[in-house]
Amino acid sequence: MNLTGIIAISGKPGLFKVVAQGKSNLIVESLTDGKRIPAYSTDRISALEDISVYTYDEDRPLTAVFETIYTKENGGLAPSHKEDKNTLEGYMLAVLPNYDQERVYFSDVKKIFQWYNQLHTTGNLLFEVSKDEKTMEETTTELEGTTTSEEESTTVSSAKKTRAPRKKVEKTVE
Repeated sequence: MNLTGIIAISGKPGLFKVVAQGKSNLIVESLTDGKRIPAYSTDRISALEDISVYTYDEDRPLTAVFETIYTKENGGLAPSHKEDKNTLEGYMLAVLPNYDQERVYFSDVKKIFQWYNQLHTTGNLLFEVSKDEKTMEETTTELEGTTTSEEESTTVSSAKKTRAPRKKVEKTVE
């Protein structure tokens, strides 16, 4: 998951995407309505990629927490941040059982669910498949496609050819 360029600004609702940088400010675009506003150096800006959640062992990055929620919900939305305290804290314990309940305030838990749902609804919650997972998927596909018939073997080998990355064609301008 890549949260690069997505920020939260204290005092302003929602999440923002950094569009440009000026001399003394950032130009940001709201993820929900697309409006662009300046964010000044006096604003408290938090980059989502730098945020982590306190646990009893070691801090977990926010991206890892989002991935766990995504897996638990099978790609669906998390509970609303407007749910009652017991529901949200119970769900947080199910997602991250060793989070430090003394240092992670309830308002932080609400923000995690609000941000997750906002990123999900705007289409910015994209997970990257790691190389190990790709290799495992390809191995599984190859094992499932192994047959004794020549015709089926040809089908499997032609499917492998379509997965190969395409070469870039350079165009010359005259």
